[in-house]
Formats: sequence, C-alpha cells, structure tokens
Amino acid sequence: MPVTARGASAERSWAGYALLLLLTACAWFVSLGSRSLVHTDEGRYAALALEVARSGDLISPRLNGLLYFEKPPLQYWVGALSFRLFGINEFSARLWPGLAGFLTVLAVGFTAGRLWGRAAGVQAVAIAASTTWIFGVSHVLTLDAGLTLFLTVTLCAVLLVEGAELKPTVRRRWIWVAWASMAGAVLSKGLVGVVIPACSMLLASLWTRDVGLLRRMRPLPGSLILLALAAPWFVLVSLRNHGFAEFFFIHEHLARYLTTVHHRVGAWWYYLPLLLVGMLPWTSALPWVLRRAGPAAAAVETRVIAVLVSWAAFVLVFFSLSSSKLPAYILPMFPALTLLVTLQLRDVEADVLRWHLIVPTVLWVALLIASTQTYRLASDDTPRDVWTILRWAIDIGALLFLAAALVAWWCLGRRHITAAVVSLALGHFAALTALVQGHDAYGQLKSAAALSKTVLPLIGSTTPVFAVRSYDQTLPFYLRRNVVLVDYVGEFEYGQQHEPGKSIATLEEFIARWQALPQGAAYMRSDTWRELRERGVPMRVVFEDPRRLVVTKP
Repeated sequence: MPVTARGASAERSWAGYALLLLLTACAWFVSLGSRSLVHTDEGRYAALALEVARSGDLISPRLNGLLYFEKPPLQYWVGALSFRLFGINEFSARLWPGLAGFLTVLAVGFTAGRLWGRAAGVQAVAIAASTTWIFGVSHVLTLDAGLTLFLTVTLCAVLLVEGAELKPTVRRRWIWVAWASMAGAVLSKGLVGVVIPACSMLLASLWTRDVGLLRRMRPLPGSLILLALAAPWFVLVSLRNHGFAEFFFIHEHLARYLTTVHHRVGAWWYYLPLLLVGMLPWTSALPWVLRRAGPAAAAVETRVIAVLVSWAAFVLVFFSLSSSKLPAYILPMFPALTLLVTLQLRDVEADVLRWHLIVPTVLWVALLIASTQTYRLASDDTPRDVWTILRWAIDIGALLFLAAALVAWWCLGRRHITAAVVSLALGHFAALTALVQGHDAYGQLKSAAALSKTVLPLIGSTTPVFAVRSYDQTLPFYLRRNVVLVDYVGEFEYGQQHEPGKSIATLEEFIARWQALPQGAAYMRSDTWRELRERGVPMRVVFEDPRRLVVTKP
C-alpha cells in the first residue's frame, strides 16, 4: 500500500520526537554526575549505600558505621549495586533517583498514549520531563524519586485497568503490577507506599459511588503479593535488631506525622507555593484539573478523572496536615497532575494555549532581571563568586526558555499543539539543567568534595577522623571512611544507644583521645576550634572555608 505524503510527514514527526527523547535522556543522565554531593540528604543516602556496598549486609543499614533505621533499604540496595557497577562517584550515587525519575516520565507517557492516543503520550512525556519538581527531585539524591516511581506505576496500572480496553489476562497482570509496585514503594519509604494508593482509591470510589473501583483491584490476592514482597525485610531486621519495630513504626511514622519531634514544622499552606513553582512551566494549566467530565463523557473517562484528582488531592492534603514537612514530600502528586493536564489538552484550542505561555515567560523574565542583583546576597558564608556563577546560570537558562517560548508561540500559530508543547518543554528542561549546573558553586560550600582533595593526601588510610560537635553527611563518602562523632547526636540517636562505643560523648573524652593518638584529623566549626585552641590542644589547620575547617595533629 503506498504511503501518502501526509503519512510520511507524520512518521518523520514521530521519529523526530523519538530522537528528542533520546537526546533528553542523554542530558538527563549526564548531568547526574557533574555536581558534588551536598549535605544533608545526598551525603546521607550515598553513605548508606556505600556501607551496603562494602559490607554486603542487606538487612541492617548503617550510616557512618552506626545502625540507621529511619527508612527502608531499597534505595540503599540499588545504590550499592550502582557503586559496584560504575564505581564510587557522584553519577553512581545519583543514578537511582535519576533513573527513577526518568522511568516515571516514561510511565506517564506510556499510560497517556494507551488511554488517549500517541499524541497524548508525547505530550505527557514532554510535560512530565520538564515539570520543575519532577526534574529537580530526580536530580538530587533523596528517597522521593524512587517512592514516586513505584507510586506512579501503581497509579498508571490502576488507570489502565479502569480506562483501557484490555483482555482479562492483561488486565489481571496490571492489577498484580499495581500491588507489586506498592511493595516497592513500601520498601522505598515505608507505610506511605500503601496509604497513598489505598486512600486515593477510596476517595475515588466515594466520588463516583462505585465500589467496583476497589473490588476490581482484587484486594485479597493483591495484599498477599504486597506482603510476600515487602514483609521479609521487616521480619528479618526486627529479629536482628531489638527495638526496630518501635523506632521505625512509632518514632518514624506516627511521631513524625503527628508531632513536631523531628523539627520540620510548616504552616498548613506550606505546600501551596511549592505546588505552583513545582508545576512550572505548566502552572497556569492547574485550574484545568478541577474540570469535571461533562455529561456526555463516558463512564470510563469519569472514573479515570476521579482517580487522578483523588490521588493528587489526597497527597496534597495528607502532607499538608502532617506535623513534619519537607518540600519533596508532595512529588507523588505531579505525575497525576501531568496526566490531568494532558487529558485536558485534547479540548483546548491553540489560541487559548498561547495565553498560557505568558505566566512562565513573565516569571523567567523577572528572574533574568532579578539575577542582576545577586551580588547583593554575597556574605562571608557565601562569597560573591558563587552568586556570579549562579547569575550566569540563571541568565543562560532564561534565554534558552524564552527562545523556546517563541518557537512554541509560532507553532501554536500554525495549530501544531504537540510541537508547541514539546518546544516549551525542551526550553524549560534546558533552563533547569543550566540552573542545576550553576548551583554546584553554592553546593561546594555544603560538600566535603573540596575538603577531601586537600585532606586525603595529608592523612594515612588508617588515620582516625573525628567530627567534633558538627557533622557533614558527605564526609564518609568523600573521605571514603567513617568518622568518629564527638559530642554530636543528630539522627544517630538509635545507633549511639545500641553501639555507644562507636562515638565520643564529650569534648573532654575527645581531647584525651586526641592527645594519645600519634596522628589524627578532625572536622569542626571555627568556634569549636577556638575553644580547643584556648585549652591548649595541639592542632594544625589544613583546610578552612567560611563554614568549617579541618585540623590534623602536628
């Protein structure tokens, strides 16, 4: 059968989109290893994975040599495998969140394509890959990208079960995928991996007055799959470590959510600005997600919208009510918002979409203008050079986005909606990449990367290193060894209680041990250094910056 000119042109367009996706993937992963790890989360999770890689202990995670049970171990396992495959470096450390974020993007695109057609799939990939929070959190070493991947696969599986025309055997497989993904979410960050899907589905059932939403997910056999995959680690770690269950389920779940014991308090509206910024450059499309399916909409589409809105709303409300708040907590709502925006794009005219270019364009212009004043933020802690580099990153990012916005405007004038969405997405993706790279100058001030280059040549492989009244989570990663904590507890309370001999409780004990050592190194703040110097402790400063210093024993 001969291929028409229009058909050939369409195939070339899809091939072009595939090439852009490949180039985006290259940029996505290359940028993972081009920046130093930053205190605190990145250093913490890199050190945990490094301990697993060294010891091979898959049951009892350790941070800086001390037992650490704040979170489940899945990310540590994958991180350890990454270190063994690709070496101990920043790329290996960030590979899992980067991969998880990219797979989240692909899962969203695949689901949109199956539900609403190939053009919707391309649009969903473009929107997800360029959404600020999905991109940003995927390029930082935290647990949230991995959690979001498994939750997104669960969400997408539910949507396919509810909204796609599938054979019974295929539908059953997607149901099992949903339950298996929940197990992955539980092993990534705990009970929230079950709470979010379960409560979202319950809300959707109440909204649609259709209990079949729950029944079709086959909860009894599904729960058995969940338990078979997730429960073994919890059983084994409880048997090996006294007090684990109380610490993990009470202190790290109930107390974290219901009390301020973790000192991460935020107002009820804490996540609203983060939602608006995190959804850029698609923030102006957020009102679309409140649209309900019209009376002519099929029951299938109504159920899909109910699931998506319930999911996004529950995540936002659930974490807003929590007494412990961190910015990345609401990441699991963004894939659902991406799918809602993609769904609504089907009914939006190109002329209307042009108006939506105004919000991100104005914001980037404002950021471009504001960058000229960054030098005013310079201080002893953050030198002017750091802000100069960040300014150049903002300027480059803004110009890249504005150029892409012009292309998108032109595409909309020719009624090429998918091309416009892809163009805007590429511009914002490139701008975010520039910002992330520019942040490294500031990140160096909160990393032990530069410190280690100076200190490591001066100490032997067996020289003890102390962290005195202060601790940088990146120290064990960059020094390639654990450090001895001195008069410092932080998040090490459980480990120090169960292994008290691995840390030093008081400054007096440290001074006595330091005096007895033939050689040693110590990390501290300048006020601690001055106190030790006044007490006559022999020290030689070998590294110093505005925030900390390292001394060796002369």
